[in-house]
Amino acid sequence: MSEEFLIRRLTEDDWDAVVELEHDAYAADGLSEGREALQSRAVASPETCFVLEEDGRVRGYLLSLPYPPLRCPDLARAEDAAFESDNLHVHDLVIAEDLRGRKVALEFMRYFRSRAEEMGFEQISMVAVRGADILLRIIGYRSHREVAVPESYGRRAVYMSMPVR
Repeated sequence: MSEEFLIRRLTEDDWDAVVELEHDAYAADGLSEGREALQSRAVASPETCFVLEEDGRVRGYLLSLPYPPLRCPDLARAEDAAFESDNLHVHDLVIAEDLRGRKVALEFMRYFRSRAEEMGFEQISMVAVRGADILLRIIGYRSHREVAVPESYGRRAVYMSMPVR
């Protein structure tokens, strides 16, 4: 990751910025979940949730939690509890709009993958929305179109996964 960015664990003080980034990224498409649902993902697995900081400001975030393979959280519901799983599900990754197209998300994902490996996870999964599955395939994710994704993700959502190693 570039020296201008710091990746660190998400803290309680980051939530206003995270909620704002999430709203800006998804509200127009009806995919915004709101603070309670977002926080429930982080409460389930605080050690796997990160922020991207630039000059002391949160400019991106990644929320992930252990989740059974070929399943995903429903955006319409908060999480009740954490799962025991060797699959680490990226629930959400958002980068500030003015940083997109600069490979910042790719570097963030590389960092995350190395952390997942350090923590002993075997696989990473996520649900690609708004056509992101095309880019994710390029970096090694495999589509699982047989997996029924909750309607809350929108029409073009695709469950995807890749091995950590």
